[in-house]
Amino acid sequence: MSQMRRFRLLLVDDHEVINWGLRCLLGRETWVERCVSATSRDEALPLARRYEPHVALVDVILGAESGVETARLICEASPGTRILMMSGAGRISAKAMRAARASGFIAKTWLPEDIARAIRVVGLGLAFDVSPSARPEPLLSQRERDVLELVATGATNAEVADTLHLSMHTVKQHASAAYKKLNVRNRAEAVQQAERLGFIT
Repeated sequence: MSQMRRFRLLLVDDHEVINWGLRCLLGRETWVERCVSATSRDEALPLARRYEPHVALVDVILGAESGVETARLICEASPGTRILMMSGAGRISAKAMRAARASGFIAKTWLPEDIARAIRVVGLGLAFDVSPSARPEPLLSQRERDVLELVATGATNAEVADTLHLSMHTVKQHASAAYKKLNVRNRAEAVQQAERLGFIT
């Protein structure tokens, strides 16, 4: 299995309970190197400069402050940080997403595993739906995962097709779609990236 990449995370939410819950959730993940949190812009910016997080989760509304502006300032303080905006309302405007330089959006109503996966996807620099929708979409479809599971065993396209009762053309279509979503060029890279994201074991 490929070596797991680990990420530093910054949580920015003015509610202590939300910060605590996310820290507990993410602290259990083996791919999280460090997770620090802030309740305001004044707390967040020094942490961004000190830890240079790979991903910052920023609430749209931080009390009287703008989470969008805070996200923009975090990007300036730590240029390598990717932003995930979050909201309890389950929505954010496309204009706000652009202003925040966000790579994605999560709703606080999402399931824990969906939130964790979104963070990991953004941390890896992969494509992520940045539309202001509160419905999480899986990066890979179940059939694309099935194909990669078999590819990881060393199966040829013909063997994958036979096992899944699909045509060779359909297998190639699923594999090609997975490569594009994972931003990889070949079977070996696809398996490695799918392993990193936890899609296959």
